[in-house]
Amino acid sequence: MTSEIARKVIESFFKAKPAACPQDKLTAREEEILECLAKGFVTKEVADKLSVSYDTVRYHLKHIYDKLHVHSRTEAVIKYLG
Repeated sequence: MTSEIARKVIESFFKAKPAACPQDKLTAREEEILECLAKGFVTKEVADKLSVSYDTVRYHLKHIYDKLHVHSRTEAVIKYLG
């Protein structure tokens, strides 16, 4: 019985899940910010490049992290580019 439950749990991890493209959930501005991050810009540079405030970029980053289910800019860029 226990091995059957364990097998079902393991199988559930390997079942094909629908391929959801994380970029579909992001706004155009969020994608712009991710593109800047992928190029190596820091938050202040992104703000200057997009002519918005530092706090606005941080606001967008929080939403990007939430939408992509990540905790850092590196994880966000990897998920966005992946």
